[in-house]
Amino acid sequence: MLIVNPNIATDRTIPLAALVPGNVHRTRAAVTTLGGKGVNVARVGRALGAAATIIAFLPADSAGLLRRLAAAEQAGLVGVPLPGTARAASVLLEDSGRVTVLNEPGAPADAGHWRPLLAEVARQAPAHQTLVCAGSLPPGSPADGYAQAVTIGRQAGLRTVVDAAGDALAAALTARPDVVSPNLAEAESLLSGPAAEGVEPAGADVAGRAAAAARGLVARGARRAIVSAGSYGVAFSDATGTAFCPAPQVSVVSPIGAGDALVGGLALALEQGQPWPAAVSYAVAVASASCEQEMAGGLDVRRARELAARLPAASPVADPRAVR
Repeated sequence: MLIVNPNIATDRTIPLAALVPGNVHRTRAAVTTLGGKGVNVARVGRALGAAATIIAFLPADSAGLLRRLAAAEQAGLVGVPLPGTARAASVLLEDSGRVTVLNEPGAPADAGHWRPLLAEVARQAPAHQTLVCAGSLPPGSPADGYAQAVTIGRQAGLRTVVDAAGDALAAALTARPDVVSPNLAEAESLLSGPAAEGVEPAGADVAGRAAAAARGLVARGARRAIVSAGSYGVAFSDATGTAFCPAPQVSVVSPIGAGDALVGGLALALEQGQPWPAAVSYAVAVASASCEQEMAGGLDVRRARELAARLPAASPVADPRAVR
């Protein structure tokens, strides 16, 4: 896999008994790792035996730390120089299982900075089967950064997968990526207006809303769409129809990065030639297994295979507009 993760980060996972706003806390030892949605996708890929190359902006003030963190886990990082300091993400992990994430914005990158990054995508593309564009864009980035990357990937014959939100996702849809993979809040925000983004979806009829969102993304230009809905499962859609795959029950340690694990599992399954519904089911098992790990994108491969073996078949979801 070739992964574009422009807004790379350091993730600082901080375990504590309970978060009480306004209080001083004594936490347990924190762990700092390389962070970003694409980094998590690559982490899952490596666990499953697939090499991945990450292309990211490398802010100068943080370049040494980012390279050390990448080397520590043997992540294939190709850095494109950028002034400034990399963002940090603080993951507050309470004993109850509740998770709070504080995401910083990252170093600014304008269209001029994007030109060498996109040139690197074109240079690396021939050695890969799948291009994954994942995560937020740095401040000041052209909204169509991922759309340009998708176009480059398609011209090189790669399968293209986009996991993004907001303007970046809207622009990417115009390039007709092979798969888009937002969560329910991100999809609904794009299709029907602002939606609250929590770790777990809120409101009624989550499965039905996810199915409607997946159909909506296909109507907007995606060849296929998969919309994650937390512990409920995922909806997926293409020109032939829409279905919902429920997630298995697991002992959740941290749900952070589960959507990235979904993308990693899906991309690898498609590269291995699995048909679309089977690839989605496998991806759901991978995402569910990742929730049992503290590190975002962490994975016990045996556990993922165990969950995949007992997942029920996905259920078709009829389009209510077709019922008159």
